[in-house]
Amino acid sequence: MNIITALLSSYIIGSIPFAFLLAKFLKNTDLRKVGSGNIGATNLARALGYKIGSIGLLLDVAKGIIPVVYLANFTQQPPGISQDSLRLILGLASICGHNWTIFLNFKGGKGIATSLGVLIGLSLKNILIAKAVFILGLIWFITLFIWGYVSLASIIVSLSLPVFFYIFKLDKTLICFSIIISIFAILRHKSNIRRLLQHKENRFNIKSKIPFFK
Repeated sequence: MNIITALLSSYIIGSIPFAFLLAKFLKNTDLRKVGSGNIGATNLARALGYKIGSIGLLLDVAKGIIPVVYLANFTQQPPGISQDSLRLILGLASICGHNWTIFLNFKGGKGIATSLGVLIGLSLKNILIAKAVFILGLIWFITLFIWGYVSLASIIVSLSLPVFFYIFKLDKTLICFSIIISIFAILRHKSNIRRLLQHKENRFNIKSKIPFFK
């Protein structure tokens, strides 16, 4: 397929609001009207439980993996664009689809899970990205475990992403890409940042789900 078709396909894949659909079909619940009002996996977990939330999370991650790993292999490389750059462009289109989904009047999620999927897809061919993603995953979990805020963990990891890409001496294209998705994530968390500063943000009690800490 050509680059335009691949970009549109990546955007549409990213636009599929899996968490919203799961809530609608399983419990006839509109995620936009419960909890935080977000259509992502975190709000799905609050509304329907952790198991369903985990399914939504995995599906959102898959939205980032598919364009980077599979669609890129069937896309003709435009002149002057490398295969690696093509994967970044398609991954970014998928993230944009999740953040501004065409199926819900361009109001989407925060983009963290789909961004993770894109990074996982990129890490399959780059061990340095894999190492950075692993460390960032630990930072995310530790932050969530200590303070109990998914948004805070996501914000800290988003800010840390370009730093670790720089530390691991990844090329400038990847560092620029990491800065772009970091900016996207921070902008999508503006309301969360406001609630954190006002001490009104909802906590996500992960300790209660770990048997050792019950």
